[in-house]
Amino acid sequence: MNLKRHGLIAGIALTATLALAACGSDNNEPSTPSTGGASGGTAAGPACASGSLTAQGSTAQANAMAEWVKAYQQKCSGAQINYQGTASGAGITAFQGGTADFAGSDSALKDGDEVTKANARCAGGEALNLPMVTGPIAIAYNLDGVKDLQLKPETLAKIFSGAVKTWDDAAIKADNPNATLPSTPILAVHRGDSSGTTDNFTKYLGAVAPSAWTFGNDKVWKAPGGQGEQKSDGVAAAIKRSAGAIGYVELSFAKTNSLAMAKVQNGAGEFTALTGESAGKTIEGAKITGTGDDLKMSIDYKTSTAGAYPIVLVTYEIVCSKGNQADKLPLLKAFLGYTVSTDGQATLDKLGYAPLPESVRSKVEASIKNLA
Repeated sequence: MNLKRHGLIAGIALTATLALAACGSDNNEPSTPSTGGASGGTAAGPACASGSLTAQGSTAQANAMAEWVKAYQQKCSGAQINYQGTASGAGITAFQGGTADFAGSDSALKDGDEVTKANARCAGGEALNLPMVTGPIAIAYNLDGVKDLQLKPETLAKIFSGAVKTWDDAAIKADNPNATLPSTPILAVHRGDSSGTTDNFTKYLGAVAPSAWTFGNDKVWKAPGGQGEQKSDGVAAAIKRSAGAIGYVELSFAKTNSLAMAKVQNGAGEFTALTGESAGKTIEGAKITGTGDDLKMSIDYKTSTAGAYPIVLVTYEIVCSKGNQADKLPLLKAFLGYTVSTDGQATLDKLGYAPLPESVRSKVEASIKNLA
């Protein structure tokens, strides 16, 4: 299924911990407003349930979670939702161990041990990947006197694999024939923690430059060398303070730190700057590859769409299809139902995220209604 671009994709901000009162009624079953659905409601307000939820994971979606919980609390009372931005890997581990009712992850559960452990937590069911927001990954750099840096996929792969070590390397010169490049050593900064952003970035490198990137994709950085930093704010700070640095980071962190961002060549051979519009064009080619209520997606990193910026990610909520705690299920369905409702998704525009296209939003909503 092809996606349609909706809204601007921009700032994705870090929120370390949320512990906010949320929507609820005095009973444990969702109370649906007269004009709303049981899974999310409409402009009249979200469906409400009492109880508590604990969740953690993706820092990329933490700002969206903050806004969703705030709006939920304004409409209702009697429930408490705690979301901690601990990074995707930590969130999945917490979900597998049963200490998180759902997890946020910047990449879908990986086939093999990760899926097996997540499914084992879901008694009588399986773990689902439910997309909620989409966002771009910036290639940020710190190089005095060099503006409008542009990089081909193979050059980018060689930089992060350690094969290209200085800024005046022939490969970078070939990509930037009109630039005066210094002999400054390159400091390639990567995530030092388990990260869905890393998984998406390395997946991109493997897809577009397989001969130069031989380390596969993973939430944990596998290539030698470089400098690891904790979470996206750590990567952005390291780039900002280090002359000659380059790294991958969510767009909002690059903007917040006033970092220069490279243009990246897409499958059409164009060097494209990162904007909401250019990232959205890549989302148009994303497809749902999961089955049933699982909505895992595949992004076409080789997109040849004119003007497309190719490095984007989808943030998922990881949740059990069955086996959820009976006392938590009503609130789990009501809250996630609100986040994917048309009202919930509409709030993403002002935060700079991209709302889900209706063709996908409605499928996520249906999957949430089926949770048991």
